[in-house]
Amino acid sequence: MNAPTLNMQIQTPYPQTKLKLRPLREQPVYRVTQDADACNLLELLATVVGGPQQIEIAEALLARFGDIGGLYRAHIAEIGSVKGIGQSTAACLKAALALGKRLAMDVPEEPPTINSPADAARLVQYEMSILEQEHLRVIVLNTRNRVLDIVEVYKGSLNSAQIRVAEVFRPAIRLNAAALIVVHNHPSHDPTPSPVIWRKSQGSKCN
Repeated sequence: MNAPTLNMQIQTPYPQTKLKLRPLREQPVYRVTQDADACNLLELLATVVGGPQQIEIAEALLARFGDIGGLYRAHIAEIGSVKGIGQSTAACLKAALALGKRLAMDVPEEPPTINSPADAARLVQYEMSILEQEHLRVIVLNTRNRVLDIVEVYKGSLNSAQIRVAEVFRPAIRLNAAALIVVHNHPSHDPTPSPVIWRKSQGSKCN
């Protein structure tokens, strides 16, 4: 008579997390301590989130909100509803994003000088890149190309805005400016010039 065989399986109480499967040098916190600027968005988010499941949670955040802009626009309650986040971690994420925005918008005591399109873009690109609607702003300059003010002229829909030429020039006239630069964003993230944009650049009223 054959003896009964026992089929035994050893089960671990908790599954291995992605953090534990990574060598130390590839873990988010280590990567940030070495060079935060070289880290990707997933690594930065995972570092802020912390905990043994930080990578899985960071992946869930990106799957839910898409990118840093979507995360910035999300309400803190939406972020907190992601599994593993909670109210406290959601608040830390929102605070980190707000700090980044303040750094990008930090204005030096001496007004910045615009010498190229890149100079103008640096003043507004961070904030305007996360806006959900099309905004048109005017950068007003003095005779030395120093910034006097940045004025929002219009806010439109996803891909259009009603523009009146007088409103575009009003800030420059009010400040007795020597020049102005008109800037706007692309909420669709498609920088290809469109007929709508072309007509606005010609000073027409457009939809």
